[in-house]
Formats: sequence, structure tokens, C-alpha cells
Amino acid sequence: MSTNDAALEDARAKRAERTAYLSRFIATSGLHLLLAVVSFTMALPFVWLLLTSLKPLAEVGLDDWLPTTFEWGNYREVFEVIPFGRFYWNSIFIAAWVTFLQVFTSSLAAFSFARLHWPGRDKVFLLYLGTLMLPGLVMMIPNFQIMITLGLVDTFAGLILPAAFTAFGTFLLRQFMLTIPQSLDEAAEIDGASKWQVYWDIILPLARPGLITLVIFSFIGNYHSFFWPLVMLKSVHKYTLPIGLLFFDSTRGQSTHLIMAAVTMSILPMIAIFVALQRYLVKGIQLGAVKG
Repeated sequence: MSTNDAALEDARAKRAERTAYLSRFIATSGLHLLLAVVSFTMALPFVWLLLTSLKPLAEVGLDDWLPTTFEWGNYREVFEVIPFGRFYWNSIFIAAWVTFLQVFTSSLAAFSFARLHWPGRDKVFLLYLGTLMLPGLVMMIPNFQIMITLGLVDTFAGLILPAAFTAFGTFLLRQFMLTIPQSLDEAAEIDGASKWQVYWDIILPLARPGLITLVIFSFIGNYHSFFWPLVMLKSVHKYTLPIGLLFFDSTRGQSTHLIMAAVTMSILPMIAIFVALQRYLVKGIQLGAVKG
């Protein structure tokens, strides 16, 4: 091959490389632009929420997003109108207990379905999953009747115990535990470990991403629970945040600016939990879907 042919071939290779790089750059930039637009669209409701919480009531229904004056006193007024701190604590307390019990019971059930061998295990698991097909409203009347029988109406225990078990959490953790090699259990049992030690010392540490994923789902779902606390609670000092916000809706009208201020403060725990645990959430969902 002559020198000119080699130079021409080298120029073609460089041109093809530049074209490929330009194509990748355009594709990547387009994807980033699309994600930015989607992110901005999803953030708009939160921006509106925050700006509305800083408006006086007279400006809430106007088309302008920005308030003429920023009423930071709306946040102070929330605490003056309702016992917001008490409602806040009730929601966090109930959601934390339900989350703890759901994670504990679901991990035990998932360990039994994924790591232990007993007659009818898979059939029982299918029946357990079948409960996911039942709407929550269908189970509400039987649960309420049980709480009446046990004398747990208008108590925190009445809110926590019915929600302490979840078929979804069991399914999620079972799928995750199936990805852990069975040889670890066998090696631990050869060394003299009991089933409980295998569960507590080996499986749970390895299943941490799945457990944290369930923690996020459980806490968020129960923190914003509305209908079951509305049915169960009678005492105002035991109300949770979603019920407490009803005080802003009266015969004199709706205090939308105060509702927005209260909602803004109520979502802070959700944001903190998600920011702190988001990497475990993504990892837990990915690994839990590897094996069925």
C-alpha cells in the first residue's frame, strides 16, 4: 500500500470516528434534554405547592404563580390553628411502628418461603399472594369488627396491628432472598448455625438493599394513610396529619394557603428518607427482579 493510500485510509478512519462521536454526543444530549424536561414537568407541582404556601389567601385563586408578598407567617399560623406538632408526631410514630413490624414479619415469611423446604410451601405462597387481589376497602369492615372485639378502636395499636403484615413485602423480600446462594446456608449449618442464626447473621445482612426498599415503601405508604385512621380514631389528640388537615376546611371556606404550608412541612420526612436511601432503593428493586 502506498503512502497516499495509507494517509487516505487514516483520514477515513478519523472521519468515521468523528462521525460516530458526534452521533453519540447528539443522542446523549437529546436524552439528557428529554430527562431535564420530564424532571422539570414533575417538579412543577412542588414549585406551585411551595409558592402557594407563601401567598395570602386572597391571592390563592389568581393565575400568577409568584405572590406579591411572601407570607412566611403562614407556617407559624399552621401551628396556631391546629396542633400540627402533635399530628406530625402521631403520623411519624404510627408509620415507624408499622414499617418496623412489616419489615420484621415480611423478612421472616420471606426467609421461610425462600430458604426453607416444607410441604406445600409454594402453594401457601400463592395463596398468600392472592391476598394482594383483595381491595383494601373489602378488608376494612372485617378488620374494624376485629378491632371492636379486641377493644382497640381509637388506639394507636388498632392502627398499627392490622397493617403489621404485608404480602407485597413478603413477595419483594422473597424474590431478593432467592438471589442469595443456597450454599451459604449449607455452609453455616455445617458450622453448627441454627436456622435463626442463618436468618439473622447471614441472610438479613445480605438482603439489606431489599429491606431498605421495603422500609421506604412501607413508611411512605403508611405516613400518608388517610381512610383507616379516619375510621378508627375518635380523639383529636390522636389524629394523624392527613386527618388533621381537614380542620382547614370549614363552613367559612377552605384555608388553601395554610393547607399548602402544612403539606409542604409534612413532605419533608419523605424527601429526607428518599435522598438518604435512594441508592438502596434502586439496587433493591434491580436485584429483587433478577430471579423468580
